[in-house]
Amino acid sequence: MSYPSAPDPLAKRLGYAGLIPFVLLAGLLWIVQADLRPWLTIALTSYAALIATFLGGIHWGIAAQQSFGQRSFHLIWGITPSLIAWLALIMPAYAGLPLIAALLVACYLVDRNTYPAAGWSAWLPMRLKLTIVATLSCLIGAGAI
Repeated sequence: MSYPSAPDPLAKRLGYAGLIPFVLLAGLLWIVQADLRPWLTIALTSYAALIATFLGGIHWGIAAQQSFGQRSFHLIWGITPSLIAWLALIMPAYAGLPLIAALLVACYLVDRNTYPAAGWSAWLPMRLKLTIVATLSCLIGAGAI
């Protein structure tokens, strides 16, 4: 099984399109009527948790390519974002969204340290941009609650 060492144009477009719910929901939380905020809060928190879970799942793909070395680390880390995101979902959103923001940063930091060994260094500039926007969106959304 082989994965692209650098994001192709479609992957880039889809990655950046994935920011639309983050930015839209975080912005809407500041301008909608109070009775709509709970729904938007659930939408933002759930979407952010799903993305964090996806970021963990990528490490199972890395582990599938390895037969030694850090395979165990990738398998363990692969489930960690899902567990933390689940915890954030059952917390009040004013605490859960900042937790997911911190988790997104942690995912990037782990990826920055592990992607080079997997041959995925070229993905890191895009990952950084996506992480910054998603993290700020979670924090901006939390500020509106």
